Amino acid sequence: MAVACRDLVVRYGDTVAVDGLSFEARAGEVLALLGPNGAGKTSTVETLEGYRRPDGGSVSVLGADPAGDHATVIPRIGVMLQRGGVYPSLGPARVLRLFAGYYDDPEDPESLLDLVGLERVRRTPWRRLSGGEQQRLSLALALVGRPEVVFLDEPTAGVDPEGRLTVRSVIRSLRDRGVCVVLTTHELTEAERLADRVVIVDHGRAVAEGTPAELAAERSDGSIRFSGPAGLDAGALAAAMGAGAGVTETEPGHYRLDPGGLPVPDALAALTTWLAARGTAVTDLRTGASLEEAYLAVTGGERGGDEATGRSGGEAGRRGARGRKGRR
Repeated sequence: MAVACRDLVVRYGDTVAVDGLSFEARAGEVLALLGPNGAGKTSTVETLEGYRRPDGGSVSVLGADPAGDHATVIPRIGVMLQRGGVYPSLGPARVLRLFAGYYDDPEDPESLLDLVGLERVRRTPWRRLSGGEQQRLSLALALVGRPEVVFLDEPTAGVDPEGRLTVRSVIRSLRDRGVCVVLTTHELTEAERLADRVVIVDHGRAVAEGTPAELAAERSDGSIRFSGPAGLDAGALAAAMGAGAGVTETEPGHYRLDPGGLPVPDALAALTTWLAARGTAVTDLRTGASLEEAYLAVTGGERGGDEATGRSGGEAGRRGARGRKGRR
């Protein structure tokens, strides 16, 4: 197992941030760790990275204790921070060359620049990069040491649509190469697209675990969800679907269709026929619940985000660089 938490406990004085959390992640798997503010995500990841010792339970990364065997583990992992950890006056090319010097067998910095789409800003100082460009540079820095396990903190935060495609492609290529990817994010659509498995954490405990499809299926009510123009005639649509059907506009332009006794394939055909007859385009058509709905159900409606006790990106980045350099 590439990563394992077993009954992990992390305390801050009398406050229990992580309360008996257990999960595993395998090589060649993308695991998304989700949870609301203060759920224990950051404390868990810091412990897995070896920057914090457990107050109870245990963690292992690549079969080793990341704190006790830090010098052994740190060259084999990559850490992407949401912000900071980079000298502000250096451009991407120089930063990558600098970080490559911390490793015995680094990735080629030029190849990484191309991989994350930063060739055209290779000499632009970090402080002048856009937020999305800074994120992509952070991703490249996490990969420079050819890691076997990668921890990604909000990998698509502030990234433009083109950059998101790049980040997704990189994460999928890591998985295909057998790298274990552990990501934390509050962008649930990204987690649904990228993750092989999801662990939802609340109050320091795992409250749900499974594939995005499994978690969504647990909350499915047999309805059909779709988006279109606001103010569609819900009554007329329900009547067209037949007895027992119901249509609700959950928010402007977003609809939930209960097909009643009509089989889902027939209901989909009837829905699209009704919309086409009125020249109405439909978007985001799906059956069942989404990962977001499953997440909100098990966390009581709280969206994810950084923890109040979350780490400073610059501080964690400096610790990571010191750990790598100390090995040489």
